[in-house]
Amino acid sequence: MPPTTPLFDPELLRRYDLPGPRYTSYPTAPQFSSSFREADLREIASITNGDPIPRPMSIYVHVPFCTSPCFYCGCNRIITRDTARGDAYLTRLYREIGMMAPLFDRDREVVQLHFGGGTPNFLSPEQLAETVDVIARHFQLARGQQLDCSIELDPRFVSPEDIAVLAKAGFNRASLGVQDFDPAVQQAVNRIQSVEQTLAVIEACRANGMRSVNVDLIYGLPRQSLEGFERTLDIALEARPDRFAIYSYAHLPSLFRPQRQIREEELPTPEVKLALLQRAIERLGEAGYVYIGMDHFALPTDELAIAQAKGGLHRNFMGYTTCADSDLIGLGVSAISHIGASFSQNPRDLQSWEQAIDEGRLPVWRGMRMNEDDVLRADVIQQLMCHGELDFDRVGERHVIDFRSYFAEAVQRLGALADDGLVEVSAAGMRATSRGKLLLRIIAMCFDRYLPAPGTATTQFSRTV
Repeated sequence: MPPTTPLFDPELLRRYDLPGPRYTSYPTAPQFSSSFREADLREIASITNGDPIPRPMSIYVHVPFCTSPCFYCGCNRIITRDTARGDAYLTRLYREIGMMAPLFDRDREVVQLHFGGGTPNFLSPEQLAETVDVIARHFQLARGQQLDCSIELDPRFVSPEDIAVLAKAGFNRASLGVQDFDPAVQQAVNRIQSVEQTLAVIEACRANGMRSVNVDLIYGLPRQSLEGFERTLDIALEARPDRFAIYSYAHLPSLFRPQRQIREEELPTPEVKLALLQRAIERLGEAGYVYIGMDHFALPTDELAIAQAKGGLHRNFMGYTTCADSDLIGLGVSAISHIGASFSQNPRDLQSWEQAIDEGRLPVWRGMRMNEDDVLRADVIQQLMCHGELDFDRVGERHVIDFRSYFAEAVQRLGALADDGLVEVSAAGMRATSRGKLLLRIIAMCFDRYLPAPGTATTQFSRTV
């Protein structure tokens, strides 16, 4: 469907601001089981090699280390200033690569490589370049610009000279954590980052030929105000990054210990938080950015926007991507793989991951084999999260079902959302309205078999707004 700017409806957003999955996968990680073991992963990898046309592959590398804690963070990371820990980590990571690669036919091309964290640039540029080289020796990487090679960067710990090394190693996309330029907000979340540092990194990425730069912002942080966030938007938009991710801060101190350092009385009220989101949407729309979905925006010339317009957008653990229909290999502590109709996750704690590697085992902690219903619902939710619409007959033909009969309960739930103006439902299909664009997670929850009903997700999930 053609991209549309989401319509901001404060009353609807307040009503549907409920806990819910982000649907980077379906089923979601809470459904993974420890009964899924290394033997399962090996068997499924072999099955995918036997497909008539094996899918290309994507690789995610998790670097868990950060030099200091950002209080808002909910990522799996380890706080340390000891760079020697990076050396030890890479030694085992290279062993994991060496064990994982033989599971897949050598002619299966890797079309996407992403480094996330933590802080990937906790490692030196030379270490990151070496890691790309090790992966290239074990897997067939797509050549040149055919490989989407991206990295998350903390601008506080990277120089223009570092960017030159990364670009030479093949990195052609960068995602920069900014969150907010307001000094008061930065102090409240323990992340002091100057405008000059950030702009210098953006300029260096462009000067070294990177084809896309993303900037992350967060709304709902302590001490945020409309006036201060407006200044942050002014600065960020002036830099004209190719993509923006505008994330909602999820305050879950019972799950994420660093968040206990945040004074709850300094958090913006729900009304102010919604106003921050509204202003971000307005400003990005006025600046010509296309709404991709969830919290992502891109310039019309960016590959994400082009892929969305052509129906080729995909969503996985790395977020929105143009690399549709590829098997995902996760490397490093806590990383998740999505191979064929299965998920496999590495241990979340470093010691267990290290022990498995040292014993010569693939570090499988938990996972699951998807059944036919899971595969069907994953397809439906993928279509909703990427394109905001469903063609009932097309889905039915792909999976040999009668859509309205199979999903009778879900269609009934959609009816309630239609009454509120979130979706339009016809005999042929459904689509999210401009009001429903910001609530795609709520719409997708109608098709989630593991949730008893929309709005019943527990606090293990972030809120949808």
